[in-house]
Amino acid sequence: MDSVPALDEPLKKVLGPATAKVMAEHLGLHTVGDLLHHYPRRYEERGQLTHLADLPMDEHVTVVAQVADARLHTFASSRAPRGKGQRLEVTITDGSGRLQLVFFGAGVHKPHKELLPGTRAMFAGKVSVFNRRLQLAHPAYELLRGDAEETVETWAGALIPIYPATAKLESWKIGKALQTVLPSAQEAADPLPESLREGRGLVPLPEALLKIHRPHTKADIEEARARLKWDEAFVLQVALARRRYADAQLPAVPRRPRPDGILAAFDDRLPFTLTEGQRKVSEEIFADLATDHPMHRLLQGEVGSGKTLVALRAMLAVVDAGGQAAMLAPTEVLAQQHHRSVTEMMGELAQGGMLGGAENATKVVLLTGSMGAAARRHALLDLATGEAGIVIGTHALIEDKVQFHDLGLVVVDEQHRFGVEQRDALRGKGKQPPHLLVMTATPIPRTVAMTVFGDLETSVLDQLPAGRSPIASHVVPAADKPHFLARAWERVREEVEKGHQAYVVCPRIGDEEDGAKAKKKSDEDEAEKRPPLAVLDTAEQLARGPLAGLRVEALHGRMQPDDKDAVMRRFAAGEVDVLVATTVIEVGVNVPNATVMVIMDADRFGVSQLHQLRGRVGRGSAPGLCLLVSEMPEASAARQRLNAVASTLDGFELSRIDLEQRREGDVLGQAQSGTRSSLRMLAVIDDEEVIAEAREEATRIVAADPELERLPALRTALDALLDEEREQYLEKG
Repeated sequence: MDSVPALDEPLKKVLGPATAKVMAEHLGLHTVGDLLHHYPRRYEERGQLTHLADLPMDEHVTVVAQVADARLHTFASSRAPRGKGQRLEVTITDGSGRLQLVFFGAGVHKPHKELLPGTRAMFAGKVSVFNRRLQLAHPAYELLRGDAEETVETWAGALIPIYPATAKLESWKIGKALQTVLPSAQEAADPLPESLREGRGLVPLPEALLKIHRPHTKADIEEARARLKWDEAFVLQVALARRRYADAQLPAVPRRPRPDGILAAFDDRLPFTLTEGQRKVSEEIFADLATDHPMHRLLQGEVGSGKTLVALRAMLAVVDAGGQAAMLAPTEVLAQQHHRSVTEMMGELAQGGMLGGAENATKVVLLTGSMGAAARRHALLDLATGEAGIVIGTHALIEDKVQFHDLGLVVVDEQHRFGVEQRDALRGKGKQPPHLLVMTATPIPRTVAMTVFGDLETSVLDQLPAGRSPIASHVVPAADKPHFLARAWERVREEVEKGHQAYVVCPRIGDEEDGAKAKKKSDEDEAEKRPPLAVLDTAEQLARGPLAGLRVEALHGRMQPDDKDAVMRRFAAGEVDVLVATTVIEVGVNVPNATVMVIMDADRFGVSQLHQLRGRVGRGSAPGLCLLVSEMPEASAARQRLNAVASTLDGFELSRIDLEQRREGDVLGQAQSGTRSSLRMLAVIDDEEVIAEAREEATRIVAADPELERLPALRTALDALLDEEREQYLEKG
């Protein structure tokens, strides 16, 4: 059965052009099928009223309540100088609180006749405050009369669905439009294979659509939700399973390390033993590299868990097998740092073709956009001839000019900073598809990994190497307790006196262009009364004030690459006591002597970003200290977030907190738009079981029928999910 004409019917044919235009522009709904999948956000019960006491300010709300009283006032105004102006004030109640409605001018006549005390109705409008009382001005309303035939029909059953609405289209108008298209739900093609649906006790799709929009009982809603969640999880997991299946059919060169090769020589010179986790993850990677189809693996590791070492061993295994490995870093600072730490770890093994190089050594080259022409020419030549076994670079690696002799492995550092297109372009540089290892230090809950990176197998490094020190974290409430901030600067001085170093992180750089942007933002955003603190101002104030006499330097993203690198080198060499920086230091910067970090305006950063930043201290033998400075009041959500960060060092726990506090769409992120708009009912954190089970079923079904020839309705659902942009996202994932 091919696509269902009734569900593909444009809304303008069914509802008329005016309503259809609003639905398309404000809700992104174009067809009957789109509208059927616009699910209620929640349900009101006829016999039970909304909580007026909990209404959010400045939001568009729909409430069900009873009129307590209505009064018409006349007043004089510029438009009605003889006292002929009219204002109708209606008070509604729901038992939990009272709310005032106001209507003015000619708009008072209809509500004055209809909103009599005792009347029940649904009201929709934007909540505002007048004379310190909440009110709705000129709300739209719909009377709820139990006796009128049409209303009983429209609000069938005892549960009233409340839809995600806009100021231009109230919830009950969406409800009425759904009443018109609901009969078409009978023709919805069911994407779930019958055996799966029956085996899991799920209701058929037409029944689920009827029950979600017109439930008679709460059990109806539960049944419908369970079914619709399965659809979303399953169709998405089928798309990812097909991607994995197609990848498994691609040819790749197996890369096995030689027993007496560069990897064995490298392991021999390591001054420490690998952690159990590093050994286990390395085994998983080596097993993948030895197969004749490309590895696609996501390596998640806590900040400082030794991911770089694991990735380096994978790269050396490929060099052993005669191939080349490329590591792609998000910034020049990080590419240079990786290059430094890799050459230091490898020692003479990185000096291929040079005097003093070991016999099985290779060359490790750096390639970034700001390199001089001669150095760049050399690097390109070493890659083309195969002289360089390992290259580390920024997106400069992706340019057309870059040719590899035999690219066998691509390692992408910090996945969330790379577009899928960039991953794809680098992958296209191999004669056959190279193996792919994606590293991230942002712990991702298992379900999100299965949803966003569902085409990658996942390895997790959760132990810290021996010798890593614990990090103590504290919130510094600068506004409530200014002496705490003074004490924070004393702590920095104490650490420096012990021979250690410190980071101070600010949200903003602070040159003019930046300041103008921040000012504009803070004018628009009343909540942020002042622009965020800036690196340049803070560095100057600290050097003149609380940290006078210490060597304070600034580092930010707009500096010239050479200048940035010079500052980082001085800091790494211990020639700078305090580095005042933006989040340019968030990823991968490794200075074991830095023991304290002060994050200014910490509430302006996300949970996982704070966790990343904090991971820059405590990397040596001395304990680390992270101070989160904020002016937000104690009861605010921002302070709760900071307290959560201060209370645990477990990145996976924090990522759950982060997810619960942000909306699903943010988490799935812009680059992952392939999953973003498809999740209406599924909550990635709460529905862990559904996602895991859907992945298993999808893998089984795709293995048996990769083209889904026996499941035409599932193919149709897949085509709807994978419009062109999403298809590309999955292609490139």
